[in-house]
Parts: sequence; C-alpha cells; structure tokens
Amino acid sequence: MTQRVNAMKQSAELFKKYLEFTTALDGAIEASIRDLVEIRASQLNGCAFCLDMHVKQARLHGERELRLHHVAIWRESTLFQPRERAALAWTEALTQIPAQGVPDELYERVRGQLSEKELSDLTFLVMSINGWNRLNVAFRTVPGSADKAYGLDKANLE
Repeated sequence: MTQRVNAMKQSAELFKKYLEFTTALDGAIEASIRDLVEIRASQLNGCAFCLDMHVKQARLHGERELRLHHVAIWRESTLFQPRERAALAWTEALTQIPAQGVPDELYERVRGQLSEKELSDLTFLVMSINGWNRLNVAFRTVPGSADKAYGLDKANLE
C-alpha cells in the first residue's frame, strides 16, 4: 500500500484550526448523541480511523456495547430514543445529501425533537465529522494510531 501524506504535519496550522473548530463543539449537544452521530457518519463514509476512534470514545463515555453494534441498523433497532433517531436521520441526510436536498418532512421530524439551536449545533457537528472523515479516508490514517495521544487506549478495546 502506498504511504500517504500526514496532513497533521504537512498542514499543521490548518489541522490545528480545524481541531479548534471541532473542540468548540464540545457541549453543543449531549455526548451520547455526539458519539452516535460521529460513529454513523464515519460508517457511511467508510472512515476506519474515525469509526475506531469514536467507538472507543463512546465506550469511555459509558455507551453500551450493544447500542454501538446497532448504530448501523438504528432504524430497525429498539435501542434508540426519538431524539437520537432524529439526530441519526439528520446525520445521514447531511452525509449523503440527496439530489433534491434535505426533505421538508425530515426537517420537520428533526425539529420536533431538537430546538433550533440544537439543530444548528448538530449541523455543525455533522459538518465537522464529515470533514475529518474525508481527511482520514484521503490519507488512509491507520485506525488506532493515535489511541495513546487521545487516551483511547483506556477503552480497553483490542
């Protein structure tokens, strides 16, 4: 496999600014929903590095293992609350934007679960994880390669 660019080293200032943007989202929406959103977007985008990272973060935040397995099948699962389902639906719509845009029906359904501020904050969160996914997919960042730096080794997932 071809060795790819290390974007953190090559574009250190941009990386730092994007990380600051992501860090600014801390507390914008509850951690349990944030974890689900980051996992689902990473699944959809095929981002191994981010999926690995966010599953470990979710475990460290106390997320149940079975729910993590069910994120990919959230529509059929009985393990998610309406608010979580709304966030997951919004995540999917913004990650795989339909040709006709986000349908009014979905917007109304999500607005029934989230305040205007929460919806706006969630949208920025989805933007953030999709950007990280694209960066890590482009440069094939190795899953688990930053575990020690981010404290993810404490998740005890091997």
